[in-house]
Amino acid sequence: MEKAPNKSPVLKVDDPRLQRFSIFAGLGADELASLLGLTDIVEIPAGALIVQAGEPGHCLYVLLEGRAKVTVDADGRVIELAVIESGDFFGEVSLVDDGLRSANVTAVDPCVLLRITRMTIGVLGGLQPAAAIQILGAIGKALVSRLRASNQKYLDILLDKPRQDEEIS
Repeated sequence: MEKAPNKSPVLKVDDPRLQRFSIFAGLGADELASLLGLTDIVEIPAGALIVQAGEPGHCLYVLLEGRAKVTVDADGRVIELAVIESGDFFGEVSLVDDGLRSANVTAVDPCVLLRITRMTIGVLGGLQPAAAIQILGAIGKALVSRLRASNQKYLDILLDKPRQDEEIS
């Protein structure tokens, strides 16, 4: 269900949105220009599915504008895992393995996304090796952070502790 790219809204190196995104932190203007020249912009209307669990994933998305929700279907229920906002990215696992998408991501608002493929990172590594390392490092940090949070939730379940977001009666 991955959407076709749209080359029309051009993202420029000096776009103020890019300064706020951790995945681009530390990139110089020439490195960012190289990356942007290799990527696509994808526009998604509110309510549309961006990625679907069980489908092959070939890229990660950086959410430039809008909000999206991450859900899984389990036992006939839709479980919301997260709401992601401008500056967040998702789908990064697809850059690491050839597995299937593990969750659905649906646009809550109209979304503008930057699509980065595995090939993009490979080509960037040849053109701007430090930029590719920087981006892969940011992805690695995000994966580790998510793994730590998941481990804590799992431990809390095992110990039958109420989560902080649950009201204690």
